[in-house]
Amino acid sequence: MWTILAVCLYFCRTDVDGASGISFARSYGNHMVLQGAPNRAVLWGFAHKIGDIVHVSLDNNEITTTTVIANPHGGSSGIWKVKLPAQNSKGPFVIHVSSSEGLASIYDVLFGDVWFCSGQSNMGFSMNHVFNHTEELNEAAKYSEIRIFNTKRYTSNTSLTDLSQASHWYLPNSTTLGNFSAVCWLYGKYLYPHIHRPIGLIESAWGGTIIEAWSSHDALAKCTSTGNRVNRATPNHPSVLWNAMVSPFLPMTIYGVIWYQGESNAPHADKYACQFPAMITDWRHKFHQASNGETNETFPFGFVQLAGNGNDTNRGFPDLRWAQTANYGYVPNAQLPNVFMSVAMDLPDFHSPYGSVHPRDKQDVASRLVLAARAVAYGENGLDFQGPIPTKFTLHGSSLTIEFNQGNSPIEVRSDSGFEMCCTYYTDPNYQCPTTSEWYVVHMTSHSSSSIALNITSCTDHGNRIRGVRYAWHEGPCQVKHCAIYGRDNDLPAPPFKHHI
Repeated sequence: MWTILAVCLYFCRTDVDGASGISFARSYGNHMVLQGAPNRAVLWGFAHKIGDIVHVSLDNNEITTTTVIANPHGGSSGIWKVKLPAQNSKGPFVIHVSSSEGLASIYDVLFGDVWFCSGQSNMGFSMNHVFNHTEELNEAAKYSEIRIFNTKRYTSNTSLTDLSQASHWYLPNSTTLGNFSAVCWLYGKYLYPHIHRPIGLIESAWGGTIIEAWSSHDALAKCTSTGNRVNRATPNHPSVLWNAMVSPFLPMTIYGVIWYQGESNAPHADKYACQFPAMITDWRHKFHQASNGETNETFPFGFVQLAGNGNDTNRGFPDLRWAQTANYGYVPNAQLPNVFMSVAMDLPDFHSPYGSVHPRDKQDVASRLVLAARAVAYGENGLDFQGPIPTKFTLHGSSLTIEFNQGNSPIEVRSDSGFEMCCTYYTDPNYQCPTTSEWYVVHMTSHSSSSIALNITSCTDHGNRIRGVRYAWHEGPCQVKHCAIYGRDNDLPAPPFKHHI
């Protein structure tokens, strides 16, 4: 018995760092979810003997072999890498890899969809801190086909091949889930009943971080301000989180990404307008390339628009929300395919014990994100998944009419607040209103199921001209679910917008 146990202690371990024998990369482990059909899951890891043959088995049935090659990034260990056949069965499976150096195995592996969850503190905000957290945690074990992986925080000035520190995949329960991302978990939980397949959730987030840290140098080079390479890595230097907390996952086949970040970039929204789409495009390209084409090059990318924060201040949040979405047309990120969003400006938590920048209602955030994902990421037809979108602005003397969704979706008006006009004496039709001055509150005079009318007499009666209109242009524009415009049938808010007239 002791001989058998000793053999198992040697051969059944997963030696992730390649210090001896063959091993998996650190992003693989017991209880994980690999990407299922129609994509092919990529497995990879380390071995010492260059040219050695690696045998890969699924439940003791050999399915493929590969050869250990030299690590293109250097180091004493070689790399092995394989694509598994596309798996329609969810499992569970045991996966063995073996060579002349030994055996490494991972157990209780499921095949489904893998989602990568990244950003700053609102993505890292844990289940222990959300509303109704006790109830949420107590029922977590019911979702045994959702598996979680929490990436340990680390920075690097160079792009890493593998994670710097070992972590583990876990089944969800009240203990393992407590410190896991609430948005990530709730997204998976709400999505699961609609796709009927296992879900792997990878959290890779760090509070207070800027988008530059999560972007590769290639992505930053697409925009005017790229930052400088530094010798000492801290979380807010260019590319250091991309290098350490994204790059090691690139060979893994994933289904999509959700993103909650931007608070730390609010003072520089003009730059974010370039950096955000550049990062999305770059992540997609590099995941696709490193997985040998198995991760879709236009994989679904969902994001949370910044939530309400503060009560009456304007410290860049409105401009950042605009950079996240409407800079590409009123449809979220219309220049990029398969991008979807969750509007959260009407979900403030002004008295949150974790600061108003960290609202505890992550359930509504995730629910809205999942609704959009069902339509955009999974192609579910007939879903009304976004709030009213302004499509036409018409001046009629002292009235400005705003039409939503070309009249195809009824709107619900919940308040008369949030609208402002830019009123100026400048006659140049190309005049651009400044961010703060020359904006005045304007009130609604009437509304229908598809439009509203604003009274602009306070501007025109004094011989001035209206040059712009904007909506919800404050850091905390409204109380909970009480902004002005919602979809009557889907309870989703119109996003903030501004329009030059």
